[in-house]
Amino acid sequence: MSTNIADSVARLKRLIPRLRGKRMGVLGDLMLDRYLWGTASRLSPEAAVPVVDFVEQSECLGGAGNVAANIAALGAKAEAFGAAGNDEPGRALQKCLRAAGIADKGVIADSKRVTAVKTRIIARHQQVVRVDHERREPLRGETQEKLLRLLFTALKHLDALVVSDYDKGLITDDFAERVLSAAHQLQVPVFVKPKTSKLYAYRGARAIVCNAKEAGFYVTRSLGDEKFLEEAGHALLARFGCSAVVITRGDKGMNVFEESSPRSIHIPATGFEVTYARVGQPGIERGATGRQVFDVTGAGDTVLSVLSLAVAAGASLTDAAMLANVAAGVVVEKLGTASVNPEELLHALDDIRS
Repeated sequence: MSTNIADSVARLKRLIPRLRGKRMGVLGDLMLDRYLWGTASRLSPEAAVPVVDFVEQSECLGGAGNVAANIAALGAKAEAFGAAGNDEPGRALQKCLRAAGIADKGVIADSKRVTAVKTRIIARHQQVVRVDHERREPLRGETQEKLLRLLFTALKHLDALVVSDYDKGLITDDFAERVLSAAHQLQVPVFVKPKTSKLYAYRGARAIVCNAKEAGFYVTRSLGDEKFLEEAGHALLARFGCSAVVITRGDKGMNVFEESSPRSIHIPATGFEVTYARVGQPGIERGATGRQVFDVTGAGDTVLSVLSLAVAAGASLTDAAMLANVAAGVVVEKLGTASVNPEELLHALDDIRS
């Protein structure tokens, strides 16, 4: 291993303990990820689909909730801000937040809303179908104002704010501008995962995180080669008016663009030989013969959460992106929505070292 890689690994390992205790706010579309587990050994006589015999049900945080779960799993103090319905999935969501150690005083139960639920049916560790139950209307005015009051009060003691926009109606342009303005006044850095319907609402963010498909949509062209990717990254810096843009590229890793640098920094993906396991559980079987699996569920959430938390802990954006990339490599070894803990990060860095 080269000296540069060894130095980088050592630096990232020293960073991990500094993540603990940071106060991080997560604002965005909170969702419940529900899994129905079963077995399938025959096709339905009614249609060419498998018949799944139900075994059990499990639930975990999705959307912005998964971002908060990733932050909490690394020892930071996560506070969630958003809205849910006053319904059974909403109560299940609140239960999941508390079980993950996430403060939920900023989550408003609104009887006029429906809690977003993504239900996945899994048989033999394969996803058979996903059913989404959601509505996308904006928050009612009174609910929005209440949420903003809670957030503005909390901003005074936050080390960073993460905005996770899934385009479910919570975050409008005006809402985002008010949040960014308040954070700027208090010198709280904001890290954003935007949705494609918004382009100018997040001006002044510390970093924007998007995937290659979303970046291509923003600049209205495919990012088919490195030249186009470079052009798109610098165009997004200008359009978003932010300090940095991180474009995630799946098995090609990610590229980091900063105002102060004429060229991006490319960080290659990490991956291991793995076999599928249950949701949130590692798929690595040491000594076993497996296959390389990229289950990208929630990987973008992991990048966003680890990147923002590492910068809040004092890391450079490049080091933060490197650590986020390693964390994403751990998460894609797991089936379904998952997070990464400090021990897994350290093990993954040891694998790079070896």
